[in-house]
Amino acid sequence: MTSSTTSTAAATHTDGERDNDANDVQLQLQRKISQAVDEGHDADIPSSEGYVLSQQEELKRQRSIADRRRNSIASRRSKGDHDIEKGQIPTEAALSSSNDGDNNDDSDSNPNIVWWDGPDDPENPYNWPTWRKVLNCGLISAMTFIAPLASSIFAPGVPQVVAEFHSTSLEIAAFVVSVYVLGFAAGPMLFAPLSEIYGRVILYNLCNVGFVAFSVGCALAPTLNALIVFRFFAGVFGSVPITNGGGTIADMIAQERRGGAMAVFSIGPLLGPIIGPVAGGFLTDAAGWRWSFWLLAIVGGFLFLIMLFSLKESYAPVILARKTAKLRKETGNDLLRSKLDAGLTPGDYFKRGIIRPFRMLFLSPIVAITSFYMAITYGYLYLMFTTITEIFQEYYGFSTSTVGLAFLGLGVGSMIGILLFSATSDRYIQRKAAENKSGMKPEYRLPLLPLGAVLIPAGLFIYGWTASFRVHWIVPIIGTAIVGIGNIIIFMIIQMYLVDTFTVYAASALACNTVVRSLAGAVLPLAGLPMYSKLGIGWGNSLLGFIAVALFPVSLVIIKYGEYLRNRFVIKNL
Repeated sequence: MTSSTTSTAAATHTDGERDNDANDVQLQLQRKISQAVDEGHDADIPSSEGYVLSQQEELKRQRSIADRRRNSIASRRSKGDHDIEKGQIPTEAALSSSNDGDNNDDSDSNPNIVWWDGPDDPENPYNWPTWRKVLNCGLISAMTFIAPLASSIFAPGVPQVVAEFHSTSLEIAAFVVSVYVLGFAAGPMLFAPLSEIYGRVILYNLCNVGFVAFSVGCALAPTLNALIVFRFFAGVFGSVPITNGGGTIADMIAQERRGGAMAVFSIGPLLGPIIGPVAGGFLTDAAGWRWSFWLLAIVGGFLFLIMLFSLKESYAPVILARKTAKLRKETGNDLLRSKLDAGLTPGDYFKRGIIRPFRMLFLSPIVAITSFYMAITYGYLYLMFTTITEIFQEYYGFSTSTVGLAFLGLGVGSMIGILLFSATSDRYIQRKAAENKSGMKPEYRLPLLPLGAVLIPAGLFIYGWTASFRVHWIVPIIGTAIVGIGNIIIFMIIQMYLVDTFTVYAASALACNTVVRSLAGAVLPLAGLPMYSKLGIGWGNSLLGFIAVALFPVSLVIIKYGEYLRNRFVIKNL
């Protein structure tokens, strides 16, 4: 056999393997869609593939199509009245004959159905070039860096604030920091459903403007009450990238590569709260606490301008709706409709979207369990944000400018956690899928969960007792780093599990999770300083550690029963 023949055979073999892989992916997708139709939900269907509607919603869709058809017939007859002299009066039978069966035919062969231009359509976000996906993901990650940065950059300046406004309350001192996270709990319930009606990009841009505006309000706040209100609304608008970022990634990235993408995306929200106190400490010492907010407004405004011209819409139903509107205008065919057009009004979509996160929380045990578990770990993180400044100034004599460096332990730990997750998650899920021939189950994301559950209490014990006995300051910082590793492992695993489970509704699933954990992040820190003043830092952190130890079995329950609970309690007609 000649080398030419050999290379041709090899190429043919490679093409055959590629075709088989593509067929396997398509078969898995069809199985998911068939199962979703049987169960009455579309949680596992990619956003570029469409919806499964309830019977009532399907009737609304058919009615919408019929109304559009009647309006089109009336419009054509009206045009025909002006052409009487030319003998071009179309009959109703002629007008409708070309559209017989259009109400029920959603196949690609229907000329009135607008769909992707083949499997390689460059407008389909799954087919975007790598640089476009990286740009979208990078910009949103930058936005998620700025929003959490705002949650903690202000922490070193709290003593200046309470002194300026003559407050002596420990609770107020903590609340002025954590109220921002309370805004994180309120925003997702509004912005997650809106993103599934109008798309991701418009929400990112509008809320970036709101974030900048309220950051300026914080910088100019005349009273402590005004500062608290402005901080809350800055948190509301700052919640958008954290809420919708996972949904944007699900729009663009295939499941087997999504772990690495989520790890890159999460660098922003993880570094933000850590770099915040470091920068805030030096900035507050040099220019006063108000300049922390001026810095946020300047950076947020610059990022908004870049995103305004560079960010591209990734939500498939909105992309196809725009394509359909353009084709209707060009062709004059009012019967054209997107294959993903459910025929529902924005009000219908909004009702579904507003109710959906609550239905997920109360009707899906796996969503409730993961949300509760993450809420505890997230609450611990923000409790540390509100207390590290006080602890290291009181126990180790750190100044306003240097106390921010104490937060670097959490930052280093978070980066180690990200590297550990990104190095193992995608490889593991691909290997397990190949071994079991059962597709990529969301549960393949979970094996490292018990490790995170062990590291958090271990880090809390180290941090608490070494600080209590005034061991060299590096040791309690190492304890916070261990907490950071455990926290990020749990955070990443649960985020990815929810994204893989509720692909098309990832934004709503993450919104539900964000609401629960943000409430804990806002409320739990209020108990931090009073708890330490009564129990001491050693026993105070030990109490938190004992609670974390008691919750360790939750990680095992999620691993062992996650798939059963996910399949047993399917939420129909999401």
